[in-house]
Amino acid sequence: MRAEYRKTDAGVIPKDWQVLKINDVCKLINGRGFKPHEWEASGLPIIRIQNLNGSEDFNFYTGAYDKKIEIEPGQLLFAWSGSRGTSFGPHIWNGPLGLLNYHTWKVVVQEERISQSYFRHALKRLTTFIEERAHGASALVHVQKWEMEGFKFPAPPTVLEQEAIAGALSDADALIESLEQLLTKKRQIKRGAMQELLTGKRRLPGFKGKWITTDLARVCSMKSGQSITNADINWYSEFPCYGGNGLRGYTQTFTHNGQFSLIGRQGALCGNVSFVEGRLFASEHAIVVTALPHVAIKWLTLVLWKMNLNKYSESSAQPGLSVSKLLSLEINCPPGRDEQTAIASVLSDMDAEIAALEEKLTKAKALKQGMMQELLTGRIRLV
Repeated sequence: MRAEYRKTDAGVIPKDWQVLKINDVCKLINGRGFKPHEWEASGLPIIRIQNLNGSEDFNFYTGAYDKKIEIEPGQLLFAWSGSRGTSFGPHIWNGPLGLLNYHTWKVVVQEERISQSYFRHALKRLTTFIEERAHGASALVHVQKWEMEGFKFPAPPTVLEQEAIAGALSDADALIESLEQLLTKKRQIKRGAMQELLTGKRRLPGFKGKWITTDLARVCSMKSGQSITNADINWYSEFPCYGGNGLRGYTQTFTHNGQFSLIGRQGALCGNVSFVEGRLFASEHAIVVTALPHVAIKWLTLVLWKMNLNKYSESSAQPGLSVSKLLSLEINCPPGRDEQTAIASVLSDMDAEIAALEEKLTKAKALKQGMMQELLTGRIRLV
C-alpha cells in the first residue's frame, strides 16, 4: 500500500478521504402505495418503477397527499426493489412534478456534507455491490432501508474534488447515452430500410422491372440436418456443427460447403435465421437453405429473417418447422439477381455500422466502469 493511502471499511482510500455512511449524508423517504382504485385519468402523475426507465405511461392522482412524496424535476431517487441493471438503483427524475409510488426512496441529500452529483455516482457503484451480493438467481433485487442506511462509501474531503469526479463520470454517462440514442436511431433506420427494400416499396437507383410473388420452393432448396450424438462430436476439429440450441460443437466431418442460410428447426432458436459461409455439419435441429442460381443467398437470408418463421412452427410432441410448409410460403422477389445483391449490400453496410456502434458502446461502458473504480476510490486524483 502506498504511504499516502490507508485501509478502511470502504476499501483502500487516500488518507485525506473520509468514510461516510448513507444515513450520514441523506434521508431516505419511501413512496406511497397507491391503490388501483385511486388511479385517475388526470391530476399529478404517479411515479412508478417503469417511469424511472423512461416510460411516459402514467397513472394520476388528485387526492390529498403528504408533501414529502412530491417529486420535482432533478430529484435524486433510489429504487430499492427492481430489476438488475435497469430499474434498481439511483435515478435522477427528469419528468414532470409528480408523486412517488412505493418501492422507491426520495433521497434528500445534505448538500453541506456531500455533493449530490458525486453521491449519485457513489450510489451507482454501491448498486453494483448490492446486485453482486443479492441472493438467488432472480432478476429482481431488493434492499431494506436499515441495511441501505448502514452502507459505507468513500468521499473526497472537498466539494471541489467531489464535483470534479462527478463531472468526469457524467461526461462518460453523456457519451454512453449519446451512443445508445444513435444506436437506437440506426436500428430504426435499418428496420425501415428492410421493410421498404425487401418488399419493393422503395427501389434502389438503376433498377426497374416488376417484382414477382413466388413461393420459396422456386428460389431455394431446403434440407434438414442429420442426427448427431455427443459421441460423434470432436471438440477439437475445425468444422462447426450447427444445432437448434444455438451452441456450436465441432465434428470431424462436414456435409455442406459453400454459402447457406441456416434456420433453427427445433429448440431454443426455432425460426432463427443466419448466414453461413464455408464448411459445416448441420444437426437434425437445423434446416440448411441453398439458393437456386438466379437468387442471391444473402438477400434470401434477410427475407427469411424478416418473415419471423417461428410463427409457422407446427404443434406436435416436439414442435418444430416443416421443410415442406416453409417451401410453400410466398415472398416478393426482385426480377433480377443484381437487385437482390444490391439490396443485401445496402443492408449489410447498415449492419456493419450498427456493429461498430455496438462495439464502441461496449468499450464506453467498460471505460466508465473503470473510471468509477479508479475515481470513486481515490486511486486517481483530479485535483
